[in-house]
Amino acid sequence: MSTDIVTPKQRSKNMSKIKGKNTKPEMTVRSLCHELGLRYRLHREDLPGTPDLVFPKHRLCLFVHGCFWHRHPRCKYAYTPKSRLDFWLPKLAKNVERDAKAQRELEAAGWRVSIIWECHTKNKDALRTEIQKMIDPSSIVSTSPLKQNE
Repeated sequence: MSTDIVTPKQRSKNMSKIKGKNTKPEMTVRSLCHELGLRYRLHREDLPGTPDLVFPKHRLCLFVHGCFWHRHPRCKYAYTPKSRLDFWLPKLAKNVERDAKAQRELEAAGWRVSIIWECHTKNKDALRTEIQKMIDPSSIVSTSPLKQNE
């Protein structure tokens, strides 16, 4: 007996509405990138994993991952469902395997790969800094006294 609080038909309807592209977290990232004056391409199907944003000038592929679906380590949103584990565990594991394979293939082709997790899109100031670091890691000034004195 299922412990689900909705009918299988309603659950199916709810699950069918989950999008893979143009999600709220992705739109937040895209908006910030645009504010920063960054130019990118969307969902390049010719690249492994179809990255959400591709910055050709910077050789950077950016994925905006949902914490639940892509198993964000140590994140409260990456919980394991309580029912139908025989379905969910293999499905979620395949997502992680597919992500790792795409990352390996992109890196082998000379691309840098970064991931922005859904939970990181909630703090726009921190996200803006994170995006700037991804685009140009050398542009961030170190606060270490050793680095300033060298």
